[in-house]
Amino acid sequence: MFSTTLLIAAAIIMICVAGNKIFNKIGIPVLLVFIGLGMLFGSDGIMKIPFEDYGFAEKICNVALIFIMFYGGFGTNMKEARPVAAKAILLSSAGVILTAALTTVFCFFVLRMNLMESMLIGSVLSSTDAASVFSVLRSKNLNLKYNTASMLEMESGSNDPFSYMLTIIVLSMMHGEMGAGRIIYTVVTELSFALIFGALVAYGALWIMRRFHFHYTGHDTVFVLGVAIAAYALPAAVGGNGYLGVYIVGLILGNSDIGNKKMLVHFFDGVTSFMEMLIFFLLGLLSFPTKIWQVALPSMLIALFLTFIARPVAVGAVLAPFKTKLSQYAVVSWAGLRGAASIVFTIEVVLSGNLLENDIFHIAFCVVLFSIMIQGTLLPFVARKTNMIDKTGNVLKTFNDYSDETEINFIRLNIKSGNAWIDMAIKDIHLPPQMLFAVVMRRNETIIPNGETVINEGDTVILGAPSQGGCDEVHFREVSADDRKHWCGKTMAEINFPSGYLVIMIKRGDDVVIPVGSTVIEKEDKLVMIAKNKR
Repeated sequence: MFSTTLLIAAAIIMICVAGNKIFNKIGIPVLLVFIGLGMLFGSDGIMKIPFEDYGFAEKICNVALIFIMFYGGFGTNMKEARPVAAKAILLSSAGVILTAALTTVFCFFVLRMNLMESMLIGSVLSSTDAASVFSVLRSKNLNLKYNTASMLEMESGSNDPFSYMLTIIVLSMMHGEMGAGRIIYTVVTELSFALIFGALVAYGALWIMRRFHFHYTGHDTVFVLGVAIAAYALPAAVGGNGYLGVYIVGLILGNSDIGNKKMLVHFFDGVTSFMEMLIFFLLGLLSFPTKIWQVALPSMLIALFLTFIARPVAVGAVLAPFKTKLSQYAVVSWAGLRGAASIVFTIEVVLSGNLLENDIFHIAFCVVLFSIMIQGTLLPFVARKTNMIDKTGNVLKTFNDYSDETEINFIRLNIKSGNAWIDMAIKDIHLPPQMLFAVVMRRNETIIPNGETVINEGDTVILGAPSQGGCDEVHFREVSADDRKHWCGKTMAEINFPSGYLVIMIKRGDDVVIPVGSTVIEKEDKLVMIAKNKR
C-alpha cells in the first residue's frame, strides 16, 4: 500500500514537471495543471481519492508557504527593486487593506452576504500571489519597463502577511475577541515582532555564515533551510506575523554578501517549485468540483469585481502620488493574480469553528482559478498592448539568480617533471585570450601569483577562464565594485572584504590588475575573489 502511494506521488510529480514545459509553450499558466491534477485525483475526480482533512492540509500548506515566502524575499534583487520599493510596500500594505475593504462592500451590498463573511472573503482575497506572478514573468521572460517587474515581484512576495493578518483579525471579531484596542494591539505586535525577530534571525545567520566554514558541501544550504523555518517560528511563537518574518529574513539574506549564493538560489528555486506543486495539488485534492458549481455565480462576480474594480482602484489610489504612467498602471492592475495563499487562508476559516452561511473555501478556490486562467494567460498580451515590454533587458536580472556574484571556472594543471613551464616566470608564459593565472598551489601554500612568480615542479596551477563549471577545492566569485559603492575610492588595505575570501585580480575595462594593498578600487572595477582554503 505504501509503495503504491509512493508510486502515485512520483507519477504526479513527473506529470507536473512535464506539464510545466508543455503548458508554458501554449501560454497557459502551469499552476492550473497542479490544481487540475488535484481535482482529477480527488473525491469527485477520476481517481476518487477521499481527502477532506483540512487540519492536515493546513499544516502542509503552512510549511509550503514558509519556503515560498522565504524565496520570495531571497530571490528579490533589491538593486533592481530599490527604485520602486516604496510603491511595492504601499501596494502590499495599503493596497491589500483597500482591496479587502472594497471587496467587503461588494459582497455585503451587492451579493447580500452577511458582514462578517463579506469581510472574510475580502481579507482572504486581498493579496496577490507570488508564485503565480513569478511563474508568468519567468516563463514568458516579461521584462517590463519602469522597473515594473521588480515592483510586482516585491509586492506579491510581501503582501500575503497583511492578508493573513486581516483574516486573523476578522476571525477573532467573529468570536467576539476583538475590540478596537485589541485590533490596534494585534496589528502592532504582528508587525513589530515580525520585523524585530526577522532582523535578529537574518543578521544572526549572516554572522554565523561569515565566520563559520561548513565542513561539507551543502551544509550551508541545510543551515539556511533551518534559518527559514526559524524565521517563521520565532515571530509566530510570540504573536508576531511569521510570514512577514520569513519574508524579511529571505530579503536580507538574498541581498547580502554570502558564499555559495547561486547554489542557495538554485536549491530554493527547486524547493519552492516543489512546494508550489504540492500546495496547488493538495488544494485541488481538497476541493469538490460539484461544490464549485454551486458557488460559480457569486465567485465569478467577485472575480470580475476584483479584476476590473477593486484592484484598479487600489492600485490607482496607491500609485497616484507617484505620477505613474497610464501604461504601467494598467499592467500593475491586471497583474493582481490571486493564488494559493488565498485558498490556504480559507482553510484557517474552515478550521476556526465558525458557522458560515457561504462556502468560502470553494468561493476563494473558484476566484483563484479564474484569476490564474484569465489574468495569468492574458498578462503577456496586456503588457504588449500597453507597450510595456522592455526588449533590451532580461526579467531574470530582477531575481537573485542574476546576482552580482558570477562564478568563474578554471582549468587545473599539475606541473610534472618535463613541463615546459618549470622555472618560467608567469609574465613569460603565453596563455589564450581571457585566460589568466589565478592560483598556484605549492605544497600546503596557496600563492596568489603576479608576473614575477616562477612556476616550480610539483606546483598545481589554477587557470581562470570565463566558462561554465566549478571546483571542489577552490571557489571563485566575481563582484562588481559598482554594487559595493562603499569600496570605491578606497585602497585594498582599507576594505574589510568578506571573511574567507581573497581578491586575486581586478578586471578594469580591458586591463587586468593584480592588486596590492595600495591598489585603489575604481567604480566599474570587477574584483575576482577566491575562497581561502584551510588545510
